[in-house]
Amino acid sequence: MQLSASHSVLAEAFGPTEGAARRVKQAVLVVLGIVLLALAAKIKVPMWPVPMTMGTFAVLTIGAAYGARLGLVTILGYMIIGALGFDVFAGSTAETFGLTYMMGGTGGYLLGYVLATLMLGVLAQRGWDRSAVWMAAAMLLGNVLIYLPGLAWLGILYGWDKPILEWGLTPFLTGDLLKLALAAALLPALWKLVGNARG
Repeated sequence: MQLSASHSVLAEAFGPTEGAARRVKQAVLVVLGIVLLALAAKIKVPMWPVPMTMGTFAVLTIGAAYGARLGLVTILGYMIIGALGFDVFAGSTAETFGLTYMMGGTGGYLLGYVLATLMLGVLAQRGWDRSAVWMAAAMLLGNVLIYLPGLAWLGILYGWDKPILEWGLTPFLTGDLLKLALAAALLPALWKLVGNARG
């Protein structure tokens, strides 16, 4: 597979591809993406040692499905809505929301969401979303980009003498592996459906 050439992403594989109709489609996709991100953040699947939320899965798959530019617009729209005080984040509540929540312990991970969305979009535009193996690799890199600023911000906020990895990394690895496997299967399967529909 050619991984350096420019490929279309899933959002470009259907519907209008030019003119005003394309802009309308993109606007609808952005709104749907923000809604999906907000809903996924609130989904908690019981598992050990902590419940698995679907926020990172939504972030990374939207990045891959939308491409870098549309994915970035979507994730930034999501962040702006959250900053305005709407309860759209996994840990936000009626009492803790908006910029207060975003500057707390989750702040670094939210920055990681933006970076990971952009990177998944770039990798999808190089064809990484067409193969389960390459999509798994893209998801792994995306998770690294989420964790690096997330753990760094925890260390800055609470001190590096605290058990930062136990707080912000190790309890979530099992869930992240499951979400990685799910995305690695989902995106190539959707591309196969697109190909069959065209055929």
